[in-house]
Amino acid sequence: MTAHSFGDKWMVAALGPLELSHGRWVVGDPGKDHWVEFRRDGLCQHRPASEGRLIPWTRIMLGMNLTMGSKYPGRGSNGFGGLLGGLPGPWRGRGSGYLHMTLRHPYENWTARFDRHPRHYPSAHLVFLQLLTTQVIDVGQAHLLGDPDWLGRVVARLAPQRPRTWRAMRDAVSEAVVAEA
Repeated sequence: MTAHSFGDKWMVAALGPLELSHGRWVVGDPGKDHWVEFRRDGLCQHRPASEGRLIPWTRIMLGMNLTMGSKYPGRGSNGFGGLLGGLPGPWRGRGSGYLHMTLRHPYENWTARFDRHPRHYPSAHLVFLQLLTTQVIDVGQAHLLGDPDWLGRVVARLAPQRPRTWRAMRDAVSEAVVAEA
């Protein structure tokens, strides 16, 4: 992870599993087998023995959902395995997460797997990441996720915040997006 300047503060550039790694925004641990890169031309899922799959931003519709621990956890956005991966001990850094989205032309439901980092993902960060991706996709601005400078400024605004309500989280994301427009 690298540091990012925001105002007069320096902070680690991360929002849950989204981090700035070697000048690229990635979801998941790029030192492991599965991770997703936010590029200017689209979202690229990396996996072993493959060049990866590039999905242009224009194909992504209806937002993006984030789950941790299993493809379809029974409650909320975190399965039991997803929660264990952030705790100290033998499970630290184990497990996967998934970005779920609907693609157009042709229409398909698509899931991009990523391996988690050994660090804990604050719950607020997981919600922020899902709200951010969904918000920009819903207004037809998905390509902003591929702009490393814009995304860095938005992440720097959101990462230190810890709102307690869903509405406050949604408002924080909206304010960050508008401030960086």
